[in-house]
This record gives sequence, C-alpha cells and structure tokens, in this order.
Amino acid sequence: MGDALSAYRRKRSASRTPEPMPVAGTPPRGRDDVFVIQEHHARRLHWDLRLERGGVLVSWALPKGLPTDPRTNHLAVQTEDHPLDYASFEGEIPPGEYGAGRVEIWDRGTYDCEKWTDDEVKVVLHGHRAQGRYVLIHTDGNRWLIHRMDPPAPSATAEGADPMPTLLRPMYRTPPVSGS
Repeated sequence: MGDALSAYRRKRSASRTPEPMPVAGTPPRGRDDVFVIQEHHARRLHWDLRLERGGVLVSWALPKGLPTDPRTNHLAVQTEDHPLDYASFEGEIPPGEYGAGRVEIWDRGTYDCEKWTDDEVKVVLHGHRAQGRYVLIHTDGNRWLIHRMDPPAPSATAEGADPMPTLLRPMYRTPPVSGS
C-alpha cells in the first residue's frame, strides 16, 4: 500500500499553510467513526464532508451543502484524502495556496457506516447540526451525488442550529448616495 496522503502533501507546502502536515508513513488508525463538515470560504463557498476511514479522512466537496430533503440530490466532488488531524482544523489558508480561504468547522460528530464500496457510501451522521442517513453515489470520475435517505428530525433546527443556506446572493458595491 502506498502513502495514502501523498496527493494531500503534493498540493501543500508545510512552510506556507497552517494545515496539518503529517510526515509520510503509515497513517494512524482510529475507529473509522469520526466525521467533520467544514465550511470553506475559498474561491467559491462550499462545505467539505470528511469521513474517517482507514486512518485518513475521505473527503468530498459539497457546493450546496448537505441535502435536507430526500427528494433532492446534491453534487459531491471527491477530493484527496486528508489527515485525521484535519478533523479539528480551522483557520485561514493563505492566498496563492491550494484551497486558499477561511475554513471553519460547521459540524462534527460520529457516524455509523452501513455500506462502503467504490461506488456507494451509506452512513448515518450523529452530529449537532447534521443528523440522519445519507448515501454518496459515485457517478463518474470524482463526481458523486449525496442523497438524504430519511426526512430530517422535526427538532433538527429547533435547537438554534442554523441550516445551510439554500441560496447565496453576492453583495455588490453600491455608489454612495449624494446629498440633494
């Protein structure tokens, strides 16, 4: 088996980014039950879903976040595996670096794995904001779909947790109003 984090290391410079940079070698082993969702204010706002598996965080970028309705699928783009330490990473990736922008933890918790194959990953998330059964379905290359399998719990947002926005409108600069 090769270095599971070689693609991750190849895209980053330890001297220029605050991201975790473990040395090459055998990745640590956890219990394969940690997940994190990070809000990533990069060139385009998106959310990164990371699931612990085999000593790394298998990762997908979710341009529209997690679907809240089982009738809607969202795009999930698989990215390089990340080190386990990334599950607690928050910070500013400097301009000019891969993934430049602010990274904040949106939610984290544990998950139960119901199925994990090359074409389908079925999990139950147990987080503060993200709870429920989801399936990632491989469609082509690094493109997947993420589908919510159960309806959200009625109290999912009643506890004060803000849901992911459904539409983000850009702010445009407006000229100052001159006196009449």
